[in-house]
Amino acid sequence: MSGETKRPPSDDLTPASQPGRTDAAGAPVVFAEPSAVAKPGKKSLVREYAEAIIVAMLLAFAIRVFVVQAFKIPSGSMIPTLLIGDHILVSKLAYGIQWPSQCKFSAGFPPINCYASQALIEFGKPQRGDIIVFRFPEDEEKDFIKRVVGTPGDTVQLRNKTVLVNGVALDDKLFTQRIDPGVIDGTINPRDNFGPVTVPDGAYFVMGDNRDQSLDSRFWGFVREEKIRGKAFRIYWSWSGQGQMTEWVRWDRFGKAIQ
Repeated sequence: MSGETKRPPSDDLTPASQPGRTDAAGAPVVFAEPSAVAKPGKKSLVREYAEAIIVAMLLAFAIRVFVVQAFKIPSGSMIPTLLIGDHILVSKLAYGIQWPSQCKFSAGFPPINCYASQALIEFGKPQRGDIIVFRFPEDEEKDFIKRVVGTPGDTVQLRNKTVLVNGVALDDKLFTQRIDPGVIDGTINPRDNFGPVTVPDGAYFVMGDNRDQSLDSRFWGFVREEKIRGKAFRIYWSWSGQGQMTEWVRWDRFGKAIQ
């Protein structure tokens, strides 16, 4: 045995030459350790939440503008069909695919408020009996809901509370109410005696189902077609808030179709 001291195995990871591999000059070839591959940076939690919120807002805005929008009934002009506190869904696709126009930016949600629309693809026209939501002609910041009584070309008049369309009495007893037995002269107020008027092209004559307590076309004129926001089709929630606590929610109106 020689007097040499043996060294223990080393954990040093320094690259070493491989036996039998040399370059053109005869020097041993040294293989370098592969460099680390850079990994993409991970998104911060704040950024992930911000992106999710923005996408959700854009999706909600698109659905609201092009597909369906929810509204709440604040007044009794459509009683008995719609009650105060009914929450309804309005289809934006009932008459076609609509493209918003006359838009303005606003500080709230949605950030853009549009006051009219044009049909890109038309599915049909509003028909007599349809319940529509539209921009109130005298204040377009407000939305009104009424029933279509006269379509373009129709002649509409009222004689002692009876609605006549093209000279024929409208059969509306199933969905309307008249709570005041008195009849007002047409020279004083158009509520009970009105017209006749002919509905112009691109416009509609609308009335509330609560005939004696409705501010409608008898008082402010016609609704332009481009101002119609959609057709009401279903009640999804109804809140009374009156009587006993068990009566605050009108459970029997949930999911009820609007006719």
